[in-house]
Amino acid sequence: MQYRNFPGTEIQASTVGFGVWTVATTWWGITDRAIGIDLLRKALDLGITFYDTADTYDDGGAETILAEAFPGRRDEITIATKFGYDIYNHAPSANQRERPHNWTPEYLRFAVEKSLERLQTDRIDFYQLHNPRMDALTKDDLLATLESLQTEGKIRAYGAALGPAIDPRQADESVHVIENTGMAGVQIIYNLLEQQIGAPIFESARKHGKAVLTRVPHASGLLEGNLHAETTFAPGDHRNWRMTTNEAKRIWLDKGLLKVEKLGFLTEGTGRTISQAAIQFILSEPSIVSVLPNIYDAPQLAELAASADIPALTQSEYAQVADLYANDFYLDK
Repeated sequence: MQYRNFPGTEIQASTVGFGVWTVATTWWGITDRAIGIDLLRKALDLGITFYDTADTYDDGGAETILAEAFPGRRDEITIATKFGYDIYNHAPSANQRERPHNWTPEYLRFAVEKSLERLQTDRIDFYQLHNPRMDALTKDDLLATLESLQTEGKIRAYGAALGPAIDPRQADESVHVIENTGMAGVQIIYNLLEQQIGAPIFESARKHGKAVLTRVPHASGLLEGNLHAETTFAPGDHRNWRMTTNEAKRIWLDKGLLKVEKLGFLTEGTGRTISQAAIQFILSEPSIVSVLPNIYDAPQLAELAASADIPALTQSEYAQVADLYANDFYLDK
């Protein structure tokens, strides 16, 4: 495993992190909490020290699971969690729609105390606004409260996880965070198939010494190498919303698989799987501190943990990827 620091801090993260939502919600097919706890422990044994969670995942269950998995091992791990959705006054929707946000300083202080309690810790390493828009990112009283929490030692650094889905506006939001606030970094969606917002964010982060975290490195499974045209998902799997009509399926699954076929050169004779190549592609960007894959079984965990130590992509391979992406993978040629 490799490790990188959040610039300007002593906060260290494994370059391959663990997105806790896969083991604490039912969106990825894991319904047994004991399986999730076992995967978290196995991950630490493999050198994964960075765990990204949120208070809204399973209404706090994705924070308590870390306390259950790592009793007495708090100093061995780096915890990132999130706040902003008012989970205490609004029940989750049946179709995974966003709940209302509450960005008041009072709610922030309440939320951080509840997260500290669930995590059974005295500090949060990286505390993130969860899917904010620009109005929250420019809210002076909110930012001042985050600064106060940092001074008090309740949080070591803070930032913004932008989403929920990828959107062009997130490039401007990220650059604003990096250049105009005291935030230590941003979290975005970025992968071989979804690169549209990356370039301006990375340039700004390198220039200003801020961290970037990336999630969905495998494009919701397309880059894991195990999906095919007839793939179906369990009823609770969040990817079903991409398959609600034949047209939606064509745009996401069928077209996505055609793009993945074009990336075969990343695995042929290289000793890498496509899943590992997807992570190495992301880690080639120096401003990226950690990649947060979706982890849901032990063999996949071992494969992903090894990604940090496999051969990096060559300049020729990067050039081929850039050409494919710039030309929509030549799907119309």
